[in-house]
Amino acid sequence: MSAISVRLPDSIHKMAREIASEDHVSLNQFIASAVAEKISAITTETYLAQRAARGSVDKFRAALAKVPDVEPEEFDRM
Repeated sequence: MSAISVRLPDSIHKMAREIASEDHVSLNQFIASAVAEKISAITTETYLAQRAARGSVDKFRAALAKVPDVEPEEFDRM
């Protein structure tokens, strides 16, 4: 595990301490979780952009053409 020193504005530090306390976790655990969430958001965005770049309108239309043209079951109707 690594240790880092982070400088936070007093207002953010205070809010982070309060939220961590309300969630019954340490400030360290709260900050580690916040960083993990940000990493997840960024890597997910990158992953989706890469998948979208591989996409094709023609392949999408071909997949849709395989879907039967029938009315939905009663439980699926809106």
